[in-house]
Amino acid sequence: MSINENPSERIGSLIDNGRLEITHILGVGAYGVVYAAKHVKNQRMYAVKCMPKAKIDARQHRLHATEISLHAQVSGHPNIISLEKVVDTSDTLNVVLEYCREGDLFSMITEKGGYLGNDQLIKQVFVQILDAVQFSHFHGIYHRDLKPENILVFDGGRTVKLADFGLATTDVWSRDFGCGSTFYMSPGGLNKKVRGYVTASNDVWSLGVILINLTCGRNPWKQACLRDETFSVFLRDRDFLKSILPLSDELNEILKDIFNLDPEKRISLDELRERVLACRNFTVSEYDDTSEYDTYYKYSNKSYYDDEASSTSSRKSEYDTFCNYSNKNYDDEISLKTSRKSPHHSSTNSSATACSWYSTNSEMEFSTPTSEFLEDFDR
Repeated sequence: MSINENPSERIGSLIDNGRLEITHILGVGAYGVVYAAKHVKNQRMYAVKCMPKAKIDARQHRLHATEISLHAQVSGHPNIISLEKVVDTSDTLNVVLEYCREGDLFSMITEKGGYLGNDQLIKQVFVQILDAVQFSHFHGIYHRDLKPENILVFDGGRTVKLADFGLATTDVWSRDFGCGSTFYMSPGGLNKKVRGYVTASNDVWSLGVILINLTCGRNPWKQACLRDETFSVFLRDRDFLKSILPLSDELNEILKDIFNLDPEKRISLDELRERVLACRNFTVSEYDDTSEYDTYYKYSNKSYYDDEASSTSSRKSEYDTFCNYSNKNYDDEISLKTSRKSPHHSSTNSSATACSWYSTNSEMEFSTPTSEFLEDFDR
């Protein structure tokens, strides 16, 4: 019987030559089970991703190997979950990770309201996330699945660590569309009309959504595409988010530079760090939630647009310009890569369809309902 059919069978068993004892289940996913394990001698707790070899084909094995390799390269950073070791047995591949008993950032935001109104704590936490991402980028590794569920919290939410490199890549440009959660993807990561997207800039976009999560407890839109009404209006009016979220003028300007359709004009991580630290207030204290209805009515009222067809055409034209820009730059990048290989981006392949299973695709909508989340290392 496989561990997926009866994961509890392994509870009480020993791995790593008897050093670690499996104590309980933290979560179950498509490719295996995450267990809590205790070091027999020093009683220290670990999380163990246990993947049965019988269910892993050659392609999946390569994806897991890529995830482990990329995570190991950045594991030493204080804001990245530590990958302790890999224990290879006859029937399972076991990845031993740092244990987190306090859960993830999603839970801290939606269930505990741990950051709303606390600008100093938001700065402290967001800069830690940014530092982890910047460290990864420095090593030529792009996460592609940045979201609160993949960020674990310590010290009552004052310290955070980035986890789950299942979708990470060393590709500067990628054609792996749809990686991660749609709430956090850039337009390029969603739009199959483009020939590729910049993976570093895609991470920056995700950081912008996380910044809104921390400051407002909400998501700005469901998808950064024309089909999404909120995003579509944002393309027409770059200050639109300020009318539906309690954003300060300073934060609104930062977000506009993050959510730039042109990846080359998107704010850099260095500048983002500097401006977030300099931001005096993220939100306004006096905010009328009823204005959201008035704003939506204004934008949905056909009389608001002198010519609805012209308005739609204008937004589509801007989006098409973005598509054409991305296609041109992708062609240039491919041409460049055929003439020379970058030392940082040649050793590993993309993990395009690797299943990220530390956490489920929890949603943080405008009303921020409490949604289920999974695999926070403390279940």
